[in-house]
Amino acid sequence: MKKISILILAIMSVFSINAQNSDKAKKLLNEVSAKVKSYDNMVIDFKYSLENASENVSQETRGDVSINGEKYVLNLMGTTQLFDGKKIYTIIPEDQEINISTYVEEDENNITPSKMFTFYEDGYTYKWDIAQDIKGRKIQYINLTPIDSNADVKNILLGIDSETKHIYNLIQTQENGTKITITVKSFKTNQPLAKNLFSFGEDRYKDYYINRMD
Repeated sequence: MKKISILILAIMSVFSINAQNSDKAKKLLNEVSAKVKSYDNMVIDFKYSLENASENVSQETRGDVSINGEKYVLNLMGTTQLFDGKKIYTIIPEDQEINISTYVEEDENNITPSKMFTFYEDGYTYKWDIAQDIKGRKIQYINLTPIDSNADVKNILLGIDSETKHIYNLIQTQENGTKITITVKSFKTNQPLAKNLFSFGEDRYKDYYINRMD
């Protein structure tokens, strides 16, 4: 009887610790979300890497994104993607092609860069993970697991600067073994952005083939 009581106590302690860790994770994530939403705009330079050891795939490149509310301009791998709040314009200079589609908020696959700092608010469970000292910065990791068991994503590690409450990096592991890492190299806020930065001007692309997908 005494052994059973000790076992029950141990199980309850584990559940209590897990709940506390979940609460700590939620509190930190909420602080990150509140910090991001307080800015008028953000200009971010980042490193993007993709690895899959079994497929012998390894890629690394740099990119940048400017975000104002829901609107954004993303430059990555020679392609520019612009979202003006209604439509998404994917501009591919190499092919002289532009794809235009209507953004559907209800579509779960439409995770825009502007939502990369708040995507975890729905559809994930989270728990406190390891902390690392990276170049004098304390980076606290939160482990996010999709609630949807059929999701392609296995888990996401979100590294957060404990002092600034800014996201340092995101490490996404997919079910097929692919690991995508996005590391923030420069994070600037409330910048003087051009008024037409988030506007698409078709007259600037007269020689491009325009594919209207909506």
